[in-house]
Parts: sequence; C-alpha cells; structure tokens
Amino acid sequence: MKLAITGKGGVGKTTLASTLARLYADEGRTVLAADVDPDANLGLALGLSQEEVDSIVPISKMRALVEERTGATDANRFYKLNPYVADIPEKYSKDINGVKLLVSELAGVEPKMLRTLVMGTVDVGGSGCVCPEHVMLKSILAALTFRKDDVVIMDMEAGLEHLGRGTASNMDQFIVVIEPGARSVQTYRNVKRLAKDLGVKQVRVVANKVRDESDEAFVRETIPAEDLLGCIHYNPDVINADRQGKSPYDFSPQAIDEIRQIKAILDREEN
Repeated sequence: MKLAITGKGGVGKTTLASTLARLYADEGRTVLAADVDPDANLGLALGLSQEEVDSIVPISKMRALVEERTGATDANRFYKLNPYVADIPEKYSKDINGVKLLVSELAGVEPKMLRTLVMGTVDVGGSGCVCPEHVMLKSILAALTFRKDDVVIMDMEAGLEHLGRGTASNMDQFIVVIEPGARSVQTYRNVKRLAKDLGVKQVRVVANKVRDESDEAFVRETIPAEDLLGCIHYNPDVINADRQGKSPYDFSPQAIDEIRQIKAILDREEN
C-alpha cells in the first residue's frame, strides 16, 4: 500500500495521512510515513511534542549526507542521479506510536532553486528541477515504494509542484483531499491530469470539512463515484487537537470512524 496524500493548503491532508498511518500501525503493519511538506507538521499529528518535532533534521538539510551519497560539493557540481539510499529509512526515521516518521521535505534546497520550483505553473508531470537535494529526496521516496509488504504514506506539500518534480511518481495512488468548493475540485482535476503523465492511474478523493447534506451533495455531483473514497465531516475535536499540537487520533472518535471507513475501501482494493 503506497499512498500520496495531496491537495491545497489547509484542507486536512495531514489529518488524513496521520490517522491512516496510525490505523495501519495499530494492526501491526510496518508503516513508514514521509513528511514531504516544507511546512512539516506530520510529526505533531502523529503524536510527537513540538520539542521532538523541532529536534528532527530533514534529510534535505543533512548536507554531509547529501554530499556523501550524491558526490555533490561546492567544488563539484557533478553528482550521482541514483545515489544509494536503501538504508536511510531505517537509519533516519523516528518511531512514534508504531509509525516510522521520515522528514524528507525540500526546505534545504538552495533559495535560488526553490524559487525556480514554486514560480509559474506545472504543465507536465515530472518536468521539474534536478538538484542534489531533490535527487536525494526522489531516490529515497522511490526506494520506499519497493518496500513490498509495508504501508508507505506520503504527506505531500500543498499545491502541484511535487507533481512537476515527479516526487511521488511510483505511488499506487494519489489521494486528493478537498473541501466542498469549486477551487478544491479544480485541484483534484489538475492532479488527475498531471498524475497521468507520471503513470499514476488512480487518483482518488476524500472530501474533508463537510458541514451538511448540501456539502455532501455538491461533492457527489462533482466527483465521479469511482474516484470518491468518502467524506470526513467538519469536526471541532480535530480543530481542538490542532490547537493543542496533539494527534487528532487521540481526540476525535468520529473522525477516526470516518477515516476507518475510507481505509476499509483501500484495504479491499489492496486484497
């Protein structure tokens, strides 16, 4: 099971990613959750304290490691495009509530290169930057997809830039978290179009912050039935968990039940 959770900022990607990860971990599955968002907060959602999160050094900021594996230095800008990374998930992940957390965001990319990543639109999936940090990240995430019996969940950055870089091109499917609104639906359509360029055949939708029957009707009218995994209703418990920097898994039985139903669909398809 290899899932990339994506969508616009603030729609609830991390709530879904962290809860799915903990549900699978509770079953005894080996779960590796990768936080690929520069605004990394998956650790908090999994149950780490703020101090523990602050102590984590993202892979992309481990300059010595990047140089060692890619051969790239200030004096040598020629580097390996396929560095050895198979050992990194075990060596550099942090265990929390049965989940192995790997923080591998692109916050360490040189500012000039980062501007290149985020300016403009993404027209074709996979047509993004090539820099040592990105090569390292992409190699690590690709290695995760070969962990045949493990559950791998990637909490992606907001927007579509990761699709331009092809970061999640080997995932089984993308899950786009949306809110009941036209802009979120447009994001789903853009992700589906770009994912096709990467060879990702399944792009599914979870509607979050659904308030009432009219919201749910809007979602069902605009999202094809075969793409809709389910709905998570607006829930003050999830907001309270976020305010306190706690895991929603420990605060909201209703959200857990709704996400468990989504997981049941994924499980049936896996088997």
